[in-house]
Amino acid sequence: MTGGGPRVLCAGCGHEVSASDPLPFSCANAAPGDDIDHVLRFEFDPPVGALPTRGHRNPFVRFRRFTWVWHAARARGLSDDDYCRLVGELDHRIAEVDGRGFSITPYRQAPKLGVHYKDETGNVAGSHKARHLMGIAIHLAIVERAGAAPWDQAPPLAIASCGNAALAAGVVAKAAHRHLKVFVPTWAEESVVKRLEELGAELVVCPRRAGDRPGDPCYHQFRAAVRSGALPFSCQGPDNGLTIDGGRTLGLELAAQHTELSDSPLSRLYVQVGGGALASSTWQALELAARAGHLGALPALVAVQTEGGHPLVRAWQRLEASELAVNEALERARQHRSEFMWPWESEPKSLATGILDDETYNYWQILRGLVRSGGSAVVANETQIRRARELAHAAGVAASATGAAGFAGLLAMRERGTLDPGTMPVVIFSGVGR
Repeated sequence: MTGGGPRVLCAGCGHEVSASDPLPFSCANAAPGDDIDHVLRFEFDPPVGALPTRGHRNPFVRFRRFTWVWHAARARGLSDDDYCRLVGELDHRIAEVDGRGFSITPYRQAPKLGVHYKDETGNVAGSHKARHLMGIAIHLAIVERAGAAPWDQAPPLAIASCGNAALAAGVVAKAAHRHLKVFVPTWAEESVVKRLEELGAELVVCPRRAGDRPGDPCYHQFRAAVRSGALPFSCQGPDNGLTIDGGRTLGLELAAQHTELSDSPLSRLYVQVGGGALASSTWQALELAARAGHLGALPALVAVQTEGGHPLVRAWQRLEASELAVNEALERARQHRSEFMWPWESEPKSLATGILDDETYNYWQILRGLVRSGGSAVVANETQIRRARELAHAAGVAASATGAAGFAGLLAMRERGTLDPGTMPVVIFSGVGR
């Protein structure tokens, strides 16, 4: 790696992934029955310099020195111009498919809502999900261009999703000229299915049957496809750690934009949580921005889930109730995942369908963020989710119920009277209403 480059470590066991590994997706030590939370973490030591507040409109170009994929490209002999050209070519094809490429998304102040907000509803495919998958696509393009791909014919990509992640995967995969298999539930929205078919994705419908093993049948079949040779093109960190690397562009943007917009430090950040990649990557980006001197203090992280399914909130409550000291309990959660995180016992249900994951796959890094920041995990009810969507629309943000769920968590805390008056927290609206 070049100076200041990242190390890729498993947050669960400490295993370091070699810089020469063409597919730094998951920890080599992870094995069936292992209860350690094996998720890759990208660490920069020392920080790579000042966080740019101006520059290229594409976040994968502007913040490239803060990403693994740029350092991986340089280590494989690509110049900075080569990298920027590669990203530009892929982004141009994405714009041809989706009508828009990647650009810095808006960050605004909304006094009537009492928040600052990051608006991802106009991003590629209508949400932040494409950020996660773009990072993976860039890396695959790098290893192929460098002649380091471990295949003669590119294997298919695979994802388990029925909403924003699937649509983002469909767009990015088509632009990258790769075959995509999407594992979807029986209740996937007709509009989503139709768009995926237009994008040329292969759909595999996965019914949920009595007697199935616990967890999402779509995820189980996705994992089986990966074991059979498909590449994990997903937003589940344990299956592909690079999804976190791409997603961090959102948090880096937020940090840079906040210093431009406001003289006040970030106080609280509300993030909707399904599988957990958004909260995990955003938090890790803010940590990196703080180390680079762009945040005086890290905000309190608040993870938001629904009444109909909240495995992360349950894990947080178990951690809080532990008789161990908080750091010891956090270590216990890292080494004994099943004591804190397991699939929701019944099929999750909510208006916010995009965060109804049976379990929070990226859960430990979020727990770590909650502990380090003095944050919390909260449940929003369906009335609050509906109200959050209505208020977002009134403010001119075309968010879906999923996209407004983080704001619903803020409404829940306001109703409980647990907010400090006078603070202006931050929410992320991600997931356009369709």
